[in-house]
Amino acid sequence: MRFAVHAEWTKLRTVPSTGWLLLAVVALTIALSAIAASSASTGFCETPAECPADLPKLSLTGIWLGQAVVAVLASLAITNEYGTRMITATLAANPRRVPVLLIKAGVVTALVLGAGLVAAAGSLLAGSSILTGKGFTAGSGYPHLALAEEPTLRAAAGTVLYLGLVALLSIGIGAIVRDTAGAITTVLGLLYLFPLLATFITDPQWRKWLERISPSSGMNIQNTVGLGQLEVGPWAGLGILAGWAGAAMLLGALLFRFRDA
Repeated sequence: MRFAVHAEWTKLRTVPSTGWLLLAVVALTIALSAIAASSASTGFCETPAECPADLPKLSLTGIWLGQAVVAVLASLAITNEYGTRMITATLAANPRRVPVLLIKAGVVTALVLGAGLVAAAGSLLAGSSILTGKGFTAGSGYPHLALAEEPTLRAAAGTVLYLGLVALLSIGIGAIVRDTAGAITTVLGLLYLFPLLATFITDPQWRKWLERISPSSGMNIQNTVGLGQLEVGPWAGLGILAGWAGAAMLLGALLFRFRDA
């Protein structure tokens, strides 16, 4: 087991793109979050009660971009081995296929969780600083943006878990299709296509159905206000994404186990 973990870690750390992609997850997430916070203004409402601002969600906006980089990173972790035929050497060294896939998924997800933790913390720090300067202060009636507050902590921790589940989804899809372009396109389609379709569908029942099966409903974990108006609650949304990730990993493991390398 330790040999397999070390082998997967070595393969990941010796690929130059891994470090750059992890850095991109952090940098792009924080950058977009800072831009979103900078675009906010208290001038549209006389009091916070008139249009309550979801400051934690606003400060974590960058995850919409960061998740795409995670999808690329995690997909490459499995599909690159098929592209270079390194998968043959991997399975020759460790013929137990399902454990190989699970170990790979564990190592990749651990790296993504680490990057996600830095990205979420950096986004909240940037958001807090920018929003305070723009008048979103406790003295003005807005909630204090701090991890000590339960809603903010839940949004931040849930965001990190969201990225980890995206990584698992991407690895599962990668094991299924065994092609880099196909895996990345499929994952990005699942993450972005559902919300896009929902904006064009006028029928409330169809929109509700889409939101209840969409992997991107996991982003509801960031909501801290207006929870009663959500079709899918914060933790339920994260559970939907977990279901997609679990199904992808299960099918990927079955195909990885019984299909030729």
